[in-house]
Amino acid sequence: MFNGKNILITGGTGSFGKKYTKILLENYKPNKIIIYSRDELKQYEMAQDYNNECMRYFIGDVRDADRLKTAMKDVDYVIHAAALKHVPIAEYNPMECIKTNINGAQNVIDAAIFNKVKKVIALSTDKAANPLNLYGATKLVSDKLFVAANNLVGKEDIQFSVVRYGNVIASRGSVIPFFEKLIKEGASSLPITDERMTRFMITLDAGVNFVLDNFKRMHGGEIFIPKIPSMKMTELAKALAPTLKQEVVGIRPGEKLHEIMCPADDSHLTYEFDTYYIITPSIKFYSARDYTRSLLNEEGVLVEQGFEYNSGNNQEWLSHKEFLELLKV
Repeated sequence: MFNGKNILITGGTGSFGKKYTKILLENYKPNKIIIYSRDELKQYEMAQDYNNECMRYFIGDVRDADRLKTAMKDVDYVIHAAALKHVPIAEYNPMECIKTNINGAQNVIDAAIFNKVKKVIALSTDKAANPLNLYGATKLVSDKLFVAANNLVGKEDIQFSVVRYGNVIASRGSVIPFFEKLIKEGASSLPITDERMTRFMITLDAGVNFVLDNFKRMHGGEIFIPKIPSMKMTELAKALAPTLKQEVVGIRPGEKLHEIMCPADDSHLTYEFDTYYIITPSIKFYSARDYTRSLLNEEGVLVEQGFEYNSGNNQEWLSHKEFLELLKV
């Protein structure tokens, strides 16, 4: 579905954008891939590796509504990956996070509707479910904006959906590169915020392919959640450095012990499919949509009332060996 199409990725110079671009170029023949981001150095560096004829690089911020409207001209599909996402930094700079993650989300929606884009998927996070920190709260608002956008399109055939998943293994700013740096520098111990802490884990390849598939299966209005394994942070540290001590340093501002992707309060809206869940809209749309069957003809069933998809009660856990294998991907 991406052959001959124009695709725009906000925040496209990040880990996700680079991998998404790589997979698109390897498997499809798009007309244009537009990288929209605000850092000229990162764009320059990315252009050294991705200089195919179809590549376009737009300097711009999602806070800039007019620039987004210009960048989205003749675009078919949009992946909204731009965000301020560092939890403690967001706690100390709340309005900056709000301007990018909330105002920026609405600007993406408005530009997509203005340009009659066909489909938009916004990347979210497990931190948006029952949010404790400001980052998660802004992403919850963003999720709500993208779901509600399906009621703003009128008669236009435009769909908006959301993809929510957990920690991306070895992505920039994650704990794994931080631990690896400490190990390389000869640290005598690794800092652990809490011995009970768990997180959902997904590889970058799996995250990108999940988004690609969801463009093919989406009706518009769904929040897609992949079934992925969990891991205790103590086990993650032990897998990386079996002989190093672990020092408990306390939970950082805005952190949870366990992350949630499907809250119990949304169980009446949640459907389980073979490899993923969806949370359906709590609001009604002008056009009826059958969320029990995806556009890939996959069938889902309503989960039990009170069901919660939680990194602490997950049925699938990563062993040390499995984690280290995924780290090589």
